Amino acid sequence: MPRAALVLGLLGLVPFVAFAAAVRTGLVLPADQARIGAVLYGVVILSFMGGAQWGLATAAPRPRPRAFIVSVAPALLAWASLALDARLSLLLLTGGFAALLAYDLWTVRQGEAPPWYGRLRIGLTGVVAACLLAGAL
Repeated sequence: MPRAALVLGLLGLVPFVAFAAAVRTGLVLPADQARIGAVLYGVVILSFMGGAQWGLATAAPRPRPRAFIVSVAPALLAWASLALDARLSLLLLTGGFAALLAYDLWTVRQGEAPPWYGRLRIGLTGVVAACLLAGAL
């Protein structure tokens, strides 16, 4: 696994952890504002993760339409989550991250993504899901 991918992935968890802590403790931000921050950051990161699949699709010698469709679905789901109450948005985003993780792991098994990518995504997505759920519940 490239060190830069691991370090940047871990740094990307900081806002998720901070917003979850703020929701649970009320320190720094009121819980409602922290939930909104978590939703907005979750929307950005879920869209970004879909973009990673777009990158894999464009790098493939023979990209399949499925790959492009799946790569834009997270951004559409994330955008739709903005129309919901913050708690429901956090739950929908959790589902989006979980679904994309399942697809990412499938692409690793198919040889469409590097072998290390699945290991990275499992760890990061576990923390993201726990933080989003902590903010929603």
